[in-house]
Amino acid sequence: MMISDIEDYFLKGCGRCERFGSSNCSTKVWKKGLAKLRDICLSADLKETVKWGHPCYMHADRNIVIIGAFRENFRLSFFNAALMQDSEGVLEKQGPNTRHADMIRFTSNDAPAKQENVILAYLDEAKAYADEGKKPSKTEHELDLPEELVEALDADPELSEAFHGLTPGRQRSYVINLNGAKKSETRVNRIEKFRETIIDGRGANER
Repeated sequence: MMISDIEDYFLKGCGRCERFGSSNCSTKVWKKGLAKLRDICLSADLKETVKWGHPCYMHADRNIVIIGAFRENFRLSFFNAALMQDSEGVLEKQGPNTRHADMIRFTSNDAPAKQENVILAYLDEAKAYADEGKKPSKTEHELDLPEELVEALDADPELSEAFHGLTPGRQRSYVINLNGAKKSETRVNRIEKFRETIIDGRGANER
């Protein structure tokens, strides 16, 4: 079960797999680097929360970045990445089907400290967009995804890759299902239940 306490993430992990709380958890491997990323985000006056089992940092009531740890690397991923200018060329795509480069990937615990000034500049840029209420424009053929789904995809690289790999019809089935829920909380719960179905390449109504 995904964690809901921010300290649990840095002590035990996200709670999504059997390595939770063990010495093999990715948060243990990247402990120093993750702590530095956390310090950088807090020094940028971002509000620290937990979403989808990961540390998420907000400004002006909008998600700005989320931290994730994996076996080979750890990442700082930006929401609304299509807005980012990426002046230093440090942003990468989560996968081949991801629309926009949205993450800074680290492969050593010392990397965040070395890139601190760049990270802070990118955070300031993202905060400015939040203050302006600016959001990426949608393309003509792009589905109007519920905000909760957009946030979940931005926060979960595996889910994002799987969703963007679905046929347009299967993607639309999830949008229709989620838009049928009146409350945001209900949509979030449905996304969590749909996660494995999406990863398996099935539509919302397929079993």
